[in-house]
Amino acid sequence: MKMLKIYQVDAFADRVFTGNPAAVCVLDQWLPEETMQSIAMENNLAETAFTVLESEGYHIRWFTPEVEVALCGHATLATAFVLFNYYDFPGTVITFSSERSGLLSVEKGKDDLLTLDFPVDTLKEIAPVAQLNEALGIVPEKTLKGKTDYLLIYAEEQQIRDIEPNFSLLNKVDARGVIVSAPGKEVDFVSRFFAPQSGVSEDPVTGSAHTTLTPYWSAVLNKNILSARQLSKRGGNLSCELRGSRVRISGHAVPYFEGQIHL
Repeated sequence: MKMLKIYQVDAFADRVFTGNPAAVCVLDQWLPEETMQSIAMENNLAETAFTVLESEGYHIRWFTPEVEVALCGHATLATAFVLFNYYDFPGTVITFSSERSGLLSVEKGKDDLLTLDFPVDTLKEIAPVAQLNEALGIVPEKTLKGKTDYLLIYAEEQQIRDIEPNFSLLNKVDARGVIVSAPGKEVDFVSRFFAPQSGVSEDPVTGSAHTTLTPYWSAVLNKNILSARQLSKRGGNLSCELRGSRVRISGHAVPYFEGQIHL
């Protein structure tokens, strides 16, 4: 029987039971894809991250309970936390490579603040999507489409709080997920993220969604450094900075448990 170390970390959180939980497995070599998918399904978290140290640095992959995804922010943050705190990573910047998203990095700063450096999403405004409007029960002011997600813009924070999606309808939308967003009362913007198509009805705090949200709100508010809050039940706060074709997304992480998988 093979024993595999596993960690669970709450990302974009300063205390347990908040932010977004992710599982992290640091491997000596890659497991079969079906095994990694089975582990993610067994964990039943929004994402499980797997990373392997290769000759050019760490390679990373992310799995929901149902599919492998192209990019995941909170699980990358959690992976960096594990490498810094349990694997004695010697520097302050960890560079990850992803076949689907290119080079990514996480920097450890003052007071253990972790900052993701991700590629910016490309956005295009499109006509309203009737299926989305029906599933969410409210018509947005704008509908935009990024590489993998829809972004729906509303007028007020309370509208975002009040949305109760029809997930059976939302599950039929052809996208990784759906971001809903509005100006915030105490922060620059607020959001929620729904991804039943990927096996996650509502994601607590979605780092990758902020590669879409940051360029949009940066243009609207005419500022490059923004404060953000994801209004899920667990909730999470993020600091975002647009730097040309990259987005820097900062937050803290806290450990929940470490254990072993029996394979």
